[in-house]
Amino acid sequence: MQNDCKHCPFNTRATTMLSEESFGQLSDNHLELKFKKGDTIIKQGMFSTNVVFLRRGLAKIHLNGPYHEQIVRLVKAPTYLGLPTTFGDKVNQYSVTAVTDTDVCYIDVNIFQKILNENRDFSNEIIVELCQNELESFKRCANRTQKQIRGNMADALLEFAENIFYSDIFTLPISQSELANLVDTSRESVSRVLSEFDKDGLIAISGKNIELLNKKSLRLISQNG
Repeated sequence: MQNDCKHCPFNTRATTMLSEESFGQLSDNHLELKFKKGDTIIKQGMFSTNVVFLRRGLAKIHLNGPYHEQIVRLVKAPTYLGLPTTFGDKVNQYSVTAVTDTDVCYIDVNIFQKILNENRDFSNEIIVELCQNELESFKRCANRTQKQIRGNMADALLEFAENIFYSDIFTLPISQSELANLVDTSRESVSRVLSEFDKDGLIAISGKNIELLNKKSLRLISQNG
């Protein structure tokens, strides 16, 4: 097990700014765990006593709404999970589930708070990341409610290619039902639009494997909604 946080290959930009003392505190006060696809990393409604760091893998953030469960977004390692709910409420306001096999570190919240207080540059980077995530959430909310299904599907495919897999060829990490939940439509609509994109030569589909063939047209569909 890797206990030396300073030399962890999954460190974020923020973590590299820690002092030697803080690296030592972090190394001595975290627990590394592995999760399989489908395992719960954070459970909504449970008391939060740890900061969660996603070292490796992909996860989904989702919460129970008035009528059904809603997938908010997918998150890729390395990143911190649950900071708003850990420091803002103490009770988890959403769940996080592994989409792929993942490696996770649980960090004692009091130690993490101490590290924040003692490392200004680290704290600033954490604040910047939280602000960026909030702005992205606002944008996603507007897109979901104002764009048509083709625009939202184009957004999702471009997001997978450019921000998650960094490749125009990838395997969908979630089911079509989950993808439908993510873009606020039905599974049937997702299947129909993917087939249309395939027929129009924008993408090539083989099972869950997708290749983006015409990103320029996908961006136009995204922009036009």
